[in-house]
Amino acid sequence: MIKKLMSCIGEFKKATILTPIFVAFESILDVVIPFLMALLIDNGINKGDNAVIIGVGVALVACSLIAMYCGVKSGRYAARASSGFARNLRRKIYQNVQEFSFSNIDKFSTSSIVTRCTTDVNNVQMAFQMLIRVAIRAPLMLLFSLLMAFFIDAKLALIFLVAIPILGLGFYFIATTAHPIFEKAIKIYDDLNNTVQENVRGVRVVKSFVTEDKEIEKFNKTSDEIYKQFVKAEKIVALNNPLMQVTVSTIIVLLSWFGGRAIVFGELTTGEFTSLVSYAMQILISLMILSMILVMIMISRASCERIVEILDEKSDLWNKEKTVKKVKDGSIIFENVNFSYVNDENKLCLKDVNVQIKSGETVGIIGGTGSSKSTFVQLIPRLYDVTTGSVKVGGVDVRDYDLKSLRNQVAMVLQKNVLFSGTIKENLRWGNENATDEEIEKVCKLAQADSFISQFPEKYDTYIEQGGTNVSGGQKQRLCIARALLKKPKILILDDSTSAVDTKTDSLLRKAFKEEIPNTTKLIIAQRISSVQDADKIIVLDNGKINGIGTHEELLSSNEIYQEVYYSQVKGGEE
Repeated sequence: MIKKLMSCIGEFKKATILTPIFVAFESILDVVIPFLMALLIDNGINKGDNAVIIGVGVALVACSLIAMYCGVKSGRYAARASSGFARNLRRKIYQNVQEFSFSNIDKFSTSSIVTRCTTDVNNVQMAFQMLIRVAIRAPLMLLFSLLMAFFIDAKLALIFLVAIPILGLGFYFIATTAHPIFEKAIKIYDDLNNTVQENVRGVRVVKSFVTEDKEIEKFNKTSDEIYKQFVKAEKIVALNNPLMQVTVSTIIVLLSWFGGRAIVFGELTTGEFTSLVSYAMQILISLMILSMILVMIMISRASCERIVEILDEKSDLWNKEKTVKKVKDGSIIFENVNFSYVNDENKLCLKDVNVQIKSGETVGIIGGTGSSKSTFVQLIPRLYDVTTGSVKVGGVDVRDYDLKSLRNQVAMVLQKNVLFSGTIKENLRWGNENATDEEIEKVCKLAQADSFISQFPEKYDTYIEQGGTNVSGGQKQRLCIARALLKKPKILILDDSTSAVDTKTDSLLRKAFKEEIPNTTKLIIAQRISSVQDADKIIVLDNGKINGIGTHEELLSSNEIYQEVYYSQVKGGEE
């Protein structure tokens, strides 16, 4: 886990290395200062030696200034290293998510991925900054202060050695008890983000059903659970303070008692006693800082595990060593295809599917809800791999293609397709980033979108809000069809993507497809018979199996499911 995370340091290795170096120099100087103070008191002030006072005083000022410079430099380098580390970590998470197949994405909720890219990365960033700066300074201060304390008076320094294991055991108990609670609390953040995301995305539904109070209650319930978990963990972590206070007070009392007696009997000078007190405070502060680091590490450990879980997830779709880069044509062949989302032959969504589609054909696909129509077409651009059997495009098994080359030749338009924030032109150029204005207007006319775009004041420069909320459902679908056509694909898949347009526009779309892109294979999933009745062939799916294949007339005379759908729509169920 650590190795995988540290690989994200990348170009910030220099800042990461220089930070602890400057911290080390700062720590050494901070330890030297109390020793110089002892010399100033014993050899300068007590003896009235002005030369010693001036010399040691100058050395004290110099040490303080150099320590301040080292502190500033270490702070700057630490900020640069930790911010760069977090940036690289976010990039790596995001890049890995982009490589996921649909089945990989199904393992993580959207809110969980967002939390890992934001909250979890921030936790790890803070822990990383503390590790390369504070976590270096505290142990060094502890070590150097102990060495100086033993150098001044070994007997009195034994007091510190007794205190350290007591504090260590206390911190260990706090860490092992609080970590599982922090881990649970961070996971609940996923639920909180999911609640917010669903509410904001479906705000129109929430308001139309007047369920604001219910949504607020759901949010408060999750928020309260996070509050309870953090309070529970912080109660355990709060034991740090009383543990430190008791230890500090005990050490100061013992040091004052034994140190005072040593001064009386001439075994210890006033300056040495002063420096011992300073070292005692430095040791205790170092221990307190270490306890804070421990808490931060406890919180970040859970975040680290969640981040690495994303980084370790590998796509179950990958390119072979030698792949086919060119798609010959838009022909499609399903050979004995079985498919299961959980890769279990006992839980198949598609069963024994055999279909042959010629390049340039228009194929309609109908079937009831849950008949696996969308699953059927998603195997063509290899969004999922078949469980058994094969799917061939252009005579080549889709698993033998380079994924990008295959998907560039297969354009899918979903019923709930997505438009992104930006102008209409920017959204359409997702299909072809180098498309000219003329090419954009041409595909929009083909998709029956130019007519409503021309009515906007800014026309093709009209800004689309996030999710396309400022255009209607039918307009959104037509823009998504235009975007797909801009790819100039060999296969065009419309997954119930004309459900929000009127029958006239639907008819014009089908006419345009037939006349303008005759060589493109077109697969149209539809609920309306009118949308597919002119197709070269129609596939009827039922419970993951092919119930019938044929033209409109053939199916109308021989297929019960098709007859039922047709008569319910066209004849009103009278027949």
